[in-house]
Amino acid sequence: MYIKEVKARKIKDSRNQYTIEVSVNGQVASAPSGKSTGKYETPCYHKSLGWNINFLNKAPLDIPIGSFADLHILESYIKKTAKLKDVKQFGANALFALESATLKALAKEQKKQLWQIINPKANKMPIPVGNAIGGGLHSHNKNHPTFQEFLLIPKGKNFKENYSILKAVYKSLKSKIKATAINDEGAWQTSLNEEQVLEVLSKYKNKINMGVDVASSSFFCDKEYKYKNRKLNKEAQIWYMNDLIKKFNIFYLEDPIQEEDFQGFSQVHRSSNHLVVGDDLTATHISRLKIAIKNKSINAMIVKPNQNGSLLEVKQIIDLCKKNNIKTILSHRSGETLDNSLADYAFAFQTDFIKCGIATKWREVKLKRLLEIENSIRNV
Repeated sequence: MYIKEVKARKIKDSRNQYTIEVSVNGQVASAPSGKSTGKYETPCYHKSLGWNINFLNKAPLDIPIGSFADLHILESYIKKTAKLKDVKQFGANALFALESATLKALAKEQKKQLWQIINPKANKMPIPVGNAIGGGLHSHNKNHPTFQEFLLIPKGKNFKENYSILKAVYKSLKSKIKATAINDEGAWQTSLNEEQVLEVLSKYKNKINMGVDVASSSFFCDKEYKYKNRKLNKEAQIWYMNDLIKKFNIFYLEDPIQEEDFQGFSQVHRSSNHLVVGDDLTATHISRLKIAIKNKSINAMIVKPNQNGSLLEVKQIIDLCKKNNIKTILSHRSGETLDNSLADYAFAFQTDFIKCGIATKWREVKLKRLLEIENSIRNV
């Protein structure tokens, strides 16, 4: 396949913010955008969204792409034409949307599903991680939990059953937590504090494992973790995280320590039944992952394709995680689009989990795509 026609434009995401949409040979892809952003993630655009759109609409692309690995040809072209030292300087959102649209065009030409272009031997479905209750930066309430997300990880036998569990528990939670509304990600908002929320979730332990995105960098200031009614130093925060893991048997704990503290992460309890997950810490960059591995900081990692930009490097990150027994979670962003390709990438890269929410059309489109993939591999 040759890349013959590229068009780019701006569209609005689920938070009503502008993001980029790219069409390659008539196949369309778009990039989400985050509200809670890590300090170390790649900027979304080179100079601005407008600059990237203008560049893509004018660049004389005529590039042969025959496989996933051939994305390096596209990256070399972008790097040379835009006069960049590193292709990621092009902007993570713009690069991801361009590469994703290119793979969609290749899949259409070869009459394959998107995931088959990357890994035709894929056979394991990822387990969904659903944000059910929101707090922190994702909450519009004045009174809300300090932690950013309370997550459901269903215990079903297959993806169809897991999807059903997510929807049922999510619906049931509305009255249990006296939900007032939903936030940007479709998660319930509540005035309960974090431990009260965990108490409620513990009632569903037969159906789900419990997860929390602490997002501790969002309330870390002047060397202290600032909760509503107290301040904790590093040692106290580590003790508190370990106490919560023990008290509530938390399976999944994301960013329990602020994003600069690899050593602090290493002191949070982890096992095969307790995941300490890096997100802001690692920011979907292989250099940050290598530091985390050296310090034994994590045993699970959030991977956000648009936080890096290069799908080639995303694959390298996932491969390095697998080599070091680090679980992988392919993740959405707070500002999502109706593009469902995240589901194909999670399956193609054989990630352990996919974090894509539960409710709202922007989240459900990913879950429904995974149902389609599961049905398609069952019928082969």
